[in-house]
Amino acid sequence: MKRIITFLFFFGIMPLSAQVTLQKTTKDNDLKLSALPYYNYGKGLGITSPDSIFQFNIRFRVQNRATYLQEEGEESAIDGQIRRLRLRFDGYVGDPRFIYAIQLSFAPGDVGEVKEGENLNIIRDAVVFYRPTKHWNIGFGQTKLPGNRQRVNSSGALQLSDRTINNAKFNIDRDFGFQLHNQHEAIDKFSYNLRSAITMGEGRNSTDEPDNGLAYTGKFELYPFGAFTKDGAYFEGDLKRETTPKLMLSGAYQFNNKARRTGGQLGNDLFEKRDMQSLFLDGMVKYNGWAFMAAYMQRFAKDPITVNPEDATDIEYIFTGNGMDYQLSYLFPSNYELIGRFSKQKANSDIAVLAPDAKQYSIGFTKYVWEHAFKAQLEFTLDELSYFDNTSKQNWYIRFQVEMGI
Repeated sequence: MKRIITFLFFFGIMPLSAQVTLQKTTKDNDLKLSALPYYNYGKGLGITSPDSIFQFNIRFRVQNRATYLQEEGEESAIDGQIRRLRLRFDGYVGDPRFIYAIQLSFAPGDVGEVKEGENLNIIRDAVVFYRPTKHWNIGFGQTKLPGNRQRVNSSGALQLSDRTINNAKFNIDRDFGFQLHNQHEAIDKFSYNLRSAITMGEGRNSTDEPDNGLAYTGKFELYPFGAFTKDGAYFEGDLKRETTPKLMLSGAYQFNNKARRTGGQLGNDLFEKRDMQSLFLDGMVKYNGWAFMAAYMQRFAKDPITVNPEDATDIEYIFTGNGMDYQLSYLFPSNYELIGRFSKQKANSDIAVLAPDAKQYSIGFTKYVWEHAFKAQLEFTLDELSYFDNTSKQNWYIRFQVEMGI
């Protein structure tokens, strides 16, 4: 009963401080979904009933890539794969204030390996929203949590082929539950967004036995000089060539009570449940083709190592530690772009024997045909791993990727 009262209290006071936003455009069949910041170029394929009782939009995107890899001490390898293949559907039913959004994934890297007793991960997003006013959105279902900036952005709106090593370790990804967003954005004046969520804490498509542990997430976003052009905070690079400097500052925090997995919403199952906390700080600047981003991520957990009670050599642990990302780019008038990125990651002392510290260096070159919707990317990445016993290892790869979608 105490937890139920806490739950209701949280949502009762949230309208005073939080937010979710959806805006229906009138010029095309598109929806702006603040909790689902897909990158859009053009109208996609849309159907609206003659009586305007329902609207149905469909989009797709595909990422094909080829990679040459060299890991220290190993034979070189060549990999070619469909990294992402996704279908997205959105629209409204009965009234434009009642909105749905669905995203399905079909590529092996998205769905993951089929394991006995585990669910397929075809469903990425399945969420319904109620939008009582232009500033408020209330969501229920499975979708992205309001976490760090690069993770909230669509993978189709990245400047490099993948997110950073810190995103891989610390991000809170997707979850099932309630979200509440409040959005106040204007191009020419100070703007802000507030977002919150109460979710199951188990990640997407989880059907584990129910428990009484939930995840609580909150986020703020500040735009001191006004919002970015065409929702530019939701895609990397200054594709709109901002005519005045634009700045975004944001912070997010999550407490995941009785988490079952090593990464909260992601990772392997722990042998014992643990409470964990995640902190995210982000900054983004864009001006006249230049774009700079910086991010800090950190995870806390007490007693992060769990041991199989039937085999003391079998362990699962929470990656506790912190990391920083820095990314700088310039878009030439010809729509060619040069990108540089540096990331560093440090494991906490309590897991240092199990997890190395890491640094990652990336240089990328992108040609935008239709902005992020159709682009070709070439990338070189070097990883440096430093282990507890003072040994180190270097791995690198060269990758070519083409992204296309509507």
